[in-house]
Amino acid sequence: MSLIRRPANRAIHAVHRWIRRTGAVVPGTYLADRFGTFGARSLLNFPVATLFGERGIHIGSETLIGPYSTLSVGHTPDDVHAPERGLVIGDRCVIGARAILTAHESIVIGDDVWFGQNVFVSDASHGYQDVETPIGLQLGWAHPVEIGAGTWIGHGVIVLPGSRIGRNVVIGGGSVVGGDIPDHSVAVGVPAKVVRRLDPAKGWVSSTDPGDVRPAWTAEQAARLLSGEE
Repeated sequence: MSLIRRPANRAIHAVHRWIRRTGAVVPGTYLADRFGTFGARSLLNFPVATLFGERGIHIGSETLIGPYSTLSVGHTPDDVHAPERGLVIGDRCVIGARAILTAHESIVIGDDVWFGQNVFVSDASHGYQDVETPIGLQLGWAHPVEIGAGTWIGHGVIVLPGSRIGRNVVIGGGSVVGGDIPDHSVAVGVPAKVVRRLDPAKGWVSSTDPGDVRPAWTAEQAARLLSGEE
């Protein structure tokens, strides 16, 4: 049995890798041409979970989006009122597998933003006030979402409508963001709260204990530390 199973296993995985490579969306492919912008050396992995409103999706250069992700603009695939720049993703971003980015008005993600897996971002929710209509059919108001450059969004984070996350922010895994998170801060929890902020004169200061300060490093200092020079 192993004499048959081993080559069959190898062949199946080789075919699977070929399908993923061939099915990926890259500049010049049929699906990439449907996007408002699809930047150089960017890649949307195959398979895609859900994709519609591509003309309103703009992806910068050198951005990687993981498999089984959902990217959508508008309420439905044939929404004639969908915005022209509903979902904008910057350069050099990494969007982890199974991300859900669903825009009805505006989601803007800056350059060099990295997501863990299973991140959900939406600029709209559902209403509930009409007691006669199913909740799923009550489309709520859209409130734009912005995620600043250089930010890290941890595994399983939910970013709710109207949220603004600043530059170089860390959002801890499993957090739910429902408001403003300032630049250069660390936020965790449900709802997400700032637990540490950058004080340029001191370092990264705890929000609950001013005496708890972690050093702030430049890129050069970090490189020396990693190399063992310091």
